[in-house]
Amino acid sequence: MDALRIRGATRLEGTIHVGGAKNAALPILCATLLSDGQSRLRNVPRLRDIETTSALLRFLGRNAVVTSPVVEVGAATGEIRPEAPYELVRQMRASVLVLGPLVARYGRAKVSLPGGCAIGARPIDQHLKGLEALGARIRVEHGYVIAEARRLRGAEIVFDLQTVTGTENLMMAAALAKGRTTLVNCAREPEVEELARVLNRMGAHIEGAGTDTIVIGGCDELEPFDHAVIADRIEAGTFIAAVGAVGGNVLLEQAPFDDLEPVVAKLRGAGMEIEREGEHMRVARERTISPVKATTAPHPGFPTDMQAQLMAMMCVAQGQSVLTETIFENRFMHVPELCRMGARIEVHNNAAIVDGVPRLSGASVMATDLRASASLVIAGLVAEGETVVRRVYHLDRGYDRIERKLAGVGATIERFTLEGPP
Repeated sequence: MDALRIRGATRLEGTIHVGGAKNAALPILCATLLSDGQSRLRNVPRLRDIETTSALLRFLGRNAVVTSPVVEVGAATGEIRPEAPYELVRQMRASVLVLGPLVARYGRAKVSLPGGCAIGARPIDQHLKGLEALGARIRVEHGYVIAEARRLRGAEIVFDLQTVTGTENLMMAAALAKGRTTLVNCAREPEVEELARVLNRMGAHIEGAGTDTIVIGGCDELEPFDHAVIADRIEAGTFIAAVGAVGGNVLLEQAPFDDLEPVVAKLRGAGMEIEREGEHMRVARERTISPVKATTAPHPGFPTDMQAQLMAMMCVAQGQSVLTETIFENRFMHVPELCRMGARIEVHNNAAIVDGVPRLSGASVMATDLRASASLVIAGLVAEGETVVRRVYHLDRGYDRIERKLAGVGATIERFTLEGPP
């Protein structure tokens, strides 16, 4: 099993290219089920979740070929099998995004209840409520959701809470429904906007993506597409936090500045210099890190996917920070591992109180989920001595060769095969 070995306390200097957004690429790949012919998605990161989604598309009957940074999805190789099995879905929660396209296009879908990171309950009740409103008959049997409909019909659907994958699933389903669909209380994330751009390129009629109300005019059929996915705002934010923790001066190529406004504002408040340079972003940290208060919230609030990385940076701030998590109830699992490295963190309900210390100490630590992995890498970069981060298969779900990118700006970091228990 792979692990990362890091020798810390080295400034970061140079250039990092920010890759394509995983959370945009996954729903777009699922959207290929809405049309026939060959679709081409470019600027796709080389990640386990991309491979898993492509394997799922092949299982369903589509010819999906990954040649990073391109994924091509061809026409059906035979009769479509509208079933997403547990063996694939358990690896990645986003697999549930085939549910809407399958029932909209083929009239039936059987999809395993999802898996993914163990960071708290993430039910799909809003997906099912919406599909029922569109006319699908839903039942849950033996761990599978079964949805059937001759043809979906437009409706007004009000989400009980904002859900990114729920918004995406119903937006794809409504694109082939008969008539007009209005989605209210939608997720506003940039990845939702990106999916709407692709669906419109396919011939759909979608307005309002990026706001809390999206209107979809259903079509009889959609066309394949050729599209380059947007840059990954969370990968870019992770590198900003790494520079903030260690110090240095790095140019982030293709960093999506506008999509990172909540992160940029918070880290500027901590003492970082962050400026737009054309299509790129310059990030630097020379002076002492100041503590911050941050509360996670749906976009355009501070993203929950950046909470762990910000915490790692605040571990060496000069003062006390308070980080409040409002999205997932189990998203402080990185705290014990950071404390093993000398961090001073106390958790009270959904708030973590972080008292900055002068330095962290290298240790052997274990990743528990994707963003927790990133926080431990950042802590390893700033710690004195050697840090070994285990279970980096979590990291590989969301970061394309992060150790190479960090090594390219001066970090002493390498991947190696760990002997013995993980």
